[in-house]
Amino acid sequence: MKRVKVNAYQVALVFKDGVYEKMLKEGTYWLWNKQVYVYDVTKPFVAPIELNILLKDTELAEALEVVEVKDNEIVLQYENGLLKQVLTAGRYTYWKGVINYTFVRADIGSINIEKEIDRVVLQNRLLASYVRSYTVESYEKAVLFVDGKYMQTLESGVYYWWKNSTAVYVGKVDMRKQQLEINGQEILTKDKAALRLNAWAQYKVDDIEKALLQNKAYDQQLYVAFQLALREYIAGYGFDELLEKKEAVAPFVLTQVKEKAEALGIEVLGFGIRDIVLPGDVKEIMNQVLIAEKKAQANSIMRREETASTRSLLNTAKLMEENAMLWKLKEMEYVEKIADKISNISVSGNGVLIEQLKQIFVPQK
Repeated sequence: MKRVKVNAYQVALVFKDGVYEKMLKEGTYWLWNKQVYVYDVTKPFVAPIELNILLKDTELAEALEVVEVKDNEIVLQYENGLLKQVLTAGRYTYWKGVINYTFVRADIGSINIEKEIDRVVLQNRLLASYVRSYTVESYEKAVLFVDGKYMQTLESGVYYWWKNSTAVYVGKVDMRKQQLEINGQEILTKDKAALRLNAWAQYKVDDIEKALLQNKAYDQQLYVAFQLALREYIAGYGFDELLEKKEAVAPFVLTQVKEKAEALGIEVLGFGIRDIVLPGDVKEIMNQVLIAEKKAQANSIMRREETASTRSLLNTAKLMEENAMLWKLKEMEYVEKIADKISNISVSGNGVLIEQLKQIFVPQK
């Protein structure tokens, strides 16, 4: 005979020759030729023998909480309102009474998460291996594919799905205004002049379903549409004519591309030519033409100035011929200019010099 003491928050199971007999609660017991297993009721219960045999005892069955988790399920185990463990497929047993256990069952065979599971819980590290999340930024839209099938269009936000064998793909598109560079376009004009153009285009995705569901690589298709429209315009004019009509390139290209862009779910906002690069020989010829034009302009200006100067001298001469006083004033003006250049004058000679100066500066009556 042996003495067995069962403390508070403990339970003992009594066996004889490996056969379960009864459950003992708090107290002191004297037992003869018995096996006793003592359990802490604050911890999960691990059955020493097949659980179904023990559950035939009604008292023991009422004291236990049995949780069965199927293959396509997980169960969130809460202790006093706090998530403590994620239970996978299997059978789990807990003692009732001391700790308040709560169990939330989730079907992970489907990707959809039950509404009663809070988003904060989904971000818990215990669920990291069971949940997949996707973030759609405020400037984005996305389309959801499940097992390759389109399901819905997603607005901005954070989305959670169960992680399982189901393939989930989220295709995101930036809905902001974007710029497309169309550089290094080698194009022949109508008169076979080779040009290299660098251009730009601005656009934004207007219909994400058209862009992603009905078209593949919509941005590459848009690039080709701009490229072809640009080539169509350039090839329709000779080099000199093209330089005169270069301002009409953008409106033409925008008109040509607009309808194709709409089929791609895109709105075209602008287009422009950044620069036109000429081949080396053409550039040299253009420089020579420019120099010749500038020289011709300079010669024309010089001739106009010379003509104006000659005409002015002629008018002055006519006035001086008609007016003797004006003639003398002009003489004195030139004498004054000459005198400004002379620092001193040495005069030598007889009295005739004075008379000669008088004749020069005093008008004759």
